[in-house]
Amino acid sequence: MSDPSTSDSGAPGTGTAPGSDALGRGLKVRHLTMMGLGSAIGAGLFLGTGVGIATAGPAVLLSYVLAGLAVVFIMRMLGEMGSALPSTGSFAEYARLGVGNWAGFVVGWLYWFMLVMVLGAEITGASAIVSNWLPDVPQWVAALVFVSFFAVVNLARVANFGEFEFWFAAIKVAVIIGFILLGALLVFGLLPNTEPVGFTNLLGDGGFMPNGFAGVAAGLLVVAFAFGGIEIVTIAAAESHDPRRAIATAVRSVVWRIGVFYLGSVLIMVLVLPWEGADEGNGPFVAVLERANLPGVAGFMELVVVIALLSAFNANIYATSRMAFSLSRRGDGPKIMTQLSRSGVPRNAVLLSVFFGFVSVLLNWWLPDQLLGILLNAVGAALLVVWTFIIVSHIRLRPRLEREGALRVKMWLFPWLSYLTLAMLAAFVVLMMFDTTARQQLIATAGLCVLLGAIYVVRRRLRRS
Repeated sequence: MSDPSTSDSGAPGTGTAPGSDALGRGLKVRHLTMMGLGSAIGAGLFLGTGVGIATAGPAVLLSYVLAGLAVVFIMRMLGEMGSALPSTGSFAEYARLGVGNWAGFVVGWLYWFMLVMVLGAEITGASAIVSNWLPDVPQWVAALVFVSFFAVVNLARVANFGEFEFWFAAIKVAVIIGFILLGALLVFGLLPNTEPVGFTNLLGDGGFMPNGFAGVAAGLLVVAFAFGGIEIVTIAAAESHDPRRAIATAVRSVVWRIGVFYLGSVLIMVLVLPWEGADEGNGPFVAVLERANLPGVAGFMELVVVIALLSAFNANIYATSRMAFSLSRRGDGPKIMTQLSRSGVPRNAVLLSVFFGFVSVLLNWWLPDQLLGILLNAVGAALLVVWTFIIVSHIRLRPRLEREGALRVKMWLFPWLSYLTLAMLAAFVVLMMFDTTARQQLIATAGLCVLLGAIYVVRRRLRRS
């Protein structure tokens, strides 16, 4: 089996400087770990959680547990393949190897499209908060400034990008830990001038599951979006000095941290906030801290939310550019996307991502209020398709990788847990079909996959003619 890392990022597993046709090698394990956390801790957690709570009520915890289990298993599978075959194309490349060329094309460009939508959601959330701080600054102007700044960051050396993401993600992680601790004190009434909240909101108006299983199902799309981004670890590892070791280490550490941060944060929100109004204002994080009656804390949290969203925006510009670069290297995209700068950055691929960042600025101007909700649902449906391709690729590739002795990370109880995860995703889809909004998004995503498949067929026939 060929090693895809050689064509995406130069000689695998070496620390040599990149040549004119190789990506840079400036990322370290700590960069990758924080990058995975930073990309996942963005709009989905800080803003999307409120939408999920308002949709499912306190039972959104079930949505997070179900989706969280699936994500843990999926990341384990992806870590297994990534540590054996590190590639900038990551799961798109594994789909090509395990399923077929068409699968690599479809899942790669679907993921690219999905992250373009994520860019819009993150820049929308950040610019809306800044616009509230500065009433004279229109939301689209704030978005324009942010997109321009991160264009410069992503065109710099990858080591600079990694260091930038490391510290921004570290801020988010520290604040979330503080939020969970402060929220626990608030629940038990241990803060000055506060009364114990207890389990009143957890079993409040309508009970634990006010909208029934349909609400839990509808919340799954939002929850799926919230966990999205963690897979960037396997994309970025190809630009580290030892991709195989970096992926194995980063995947093991990122998975459990994401689970603790998400479930811990959501539990605090559900306990403290009435579920009916969880998606109002500047997000549930700020709403919880406002109830703590600590001077300046809520305002500080707003600043952290902005930092978190912009950090995730930055990481996703990186991910979209590398996916476009890898696909184009395989002949599945415009050749112009493969051109690298002297520092090993895929300049044109970055500029393409930045262009769509500017498109999101226009959408901010056109649909400033409705945009976030539309994007959250659309992205969740696309992510389910990406996850499905990861599972199928893993099931197909595992026996080959095992025969070659290439496994550094192993999926637990193969193949039973892999098939169970696939069944969980199928169950998610069935549940979502009972919700009108979720059903529409699933149908739209299926249509996009068909369109991408048709484009692949047409491209292949044109090449043969």
